[in-house]
Amino acid sequence: MSQTITVKIKLLPTKEQSSILNTMSKEYISTINTLVSEMVSEKKYTKKSSKDISVSLPSAVKNQAIKDAKCVFKKAKKNKFAIVPVLKKPVCIWNNQNYSFDFTHISMPIMVNGKATKTPIRALLVDKDNRNFDLLKHKLGTLRITQKSGKWIAQISVTIPTVQGTGLKVMGVDLGLKVPAVAVTDDEKVRFFGNGRLNKYIKRKFISERKKLSKKKKLNAIRCSKDKEQRWMRDQDHKVSRAIVNFAKENKISVIRLEQLANIRQTARISRKNQKNLHNWSFYRLSQFIEYKANLAGIKVEYVNPAYTSQTCPKCTEKNKAQDRKYKCKCGLEKHRDLVGAMNIRYAPVIDGNSQSA
Repeated sequence: MSQTITVKIKLLPTKEQSSILNTMSKEYISTINTLVSEMVSEKKYTKKSSKDISVSLPSAVKNQAIKDAKCVFKKAKKNKFAIVPVLKKPVCIWNNQNYSFDFTHISMPIMVNGKATKTPIRALLVDKDNRNFDLLKHKLGTLRITQKSGKWIAQISVTIPTVQGTGLKVMGVDLGLKVPAVAVTDDEKVRFFGNGRLNKYIKRKFISERKKLSKKKKLNAIRCSKDKEQRWMRDQDHKVSRAIVNFAKENKISVIRLEQLANIRQTARISRKNQKNLHNWSFYRLSQFIEYKANLAGIKVEYVNPAYTSQTCPKCTEKNKAQDRKYKCKCGLEKHRDLVGAMNIRYAPVIDGNSQSA
């Protein structure tokens, strides 16, 4: 078994290299949109090769553009051409046979004085203690270079072999706002992860900052503030997911069960003061981080139906509504509401039916 993940690396191109990458990125997207438009008008896949495309791009990049254009056309065809995607964000992609990476530079063919020349572009040095250092030793896939907030980012897809565990120990994990995550193992070991109060405080701080900037009409500063907030949220999700997987490894867990939180924003009933936090926080991203980190550790992730997981008593199956964070049942059970949810998730049937025995 294997898993493909994306590793991001900061690039430090010279002014000349930056100008070339900028031009190539725009040309790449323009080429894809032109090819898609031609295929849509003819209602069939293009038979063009790199020789038939007269744009200032290396032949390897032209071939990748043709491949990407066919993928876009396939999606449009599937929707019976009701929606034809038009790509806007400049980007340039090379396949794994046309670039090399030595941990200090990424070398790929770019257009220099009208000719495709393999050119090394300095990458931010990857430290040996950095997680990315070990990931990049595996099989490398496509290289995607894009610019964000004036900085160049290289995204390399990496295929990593994984070994699935064969044990039967199961852990349930409940995700939330006040408590980002609660985990409980089948031998009743419990741990709470993250700090919901800190998360809300930081978000209020960013919102307050943007209100002040809005009055001063500093649009670029507002955009930077949003990017900074998103980076902070992503970092929190990485830390929480890493801690959850480490806890699972410590307890020799073979299966982690999560709630299938699709459409939670439309279906969840929540207080008005938490509405903004619900819409801004990405439960999907956190669950995806948990899943890919767990898979790398050989731990399977399963999804269960979230209905009534925080209301059903795990001892007598009676349904009760929690008062704030305290859950009480007539049978005498008294626990934290999110812990009750995690306990029920641990034994709930898996959505796709391929449930590991608990």
